[in-house]
Amino acid sequence: MSDEQAIRDLVAEWTRATLAAEVDRILPLMTEDVEFYVPGQPIMRGRAAFEKGVRAVLASHRVESHADVQQVEVSGNLAYCTTHLRVAITPLAGGETMRKEGNVLSVYRKSPAGKWQLARDANMLN
Repeated sequence: MSDEQAIRDLVAEWTRATLAAEVDRILPLMTEDVEFYVPGQPIMRGRAAFEKGVRAVLASHRVESHADVQQVEVSGNLAYCTTHLRVAITPLAGGETMRKEGNVLSVYRKSPAGKWQLARDANMLN
């Protein structure tokens, strides 16, 4: 499998695992030192911070997303990916669905074991 396809598969697996609320499937898809950049928010640093936040969200909400990967460029053990992302977040207890959409720039790093993992993620969802 090509590196590009491996990254596309990672994005698809992340989407499936999020919909299934299976956090333990998501965590290995990112580096320990991952960073998430979201407009108006402090940088979320580290896998543990992501885990704490995503577990809280998925305990009370269903998150459906569609990731349209636009471009993947690979250079050695680093790669970047641009994606157009649509997300629907619905309270499990009922209520209005919040919808967000926008572009994402993600940086991936290949682990010593040869697996691609998300290292940096900047999303412009609104």
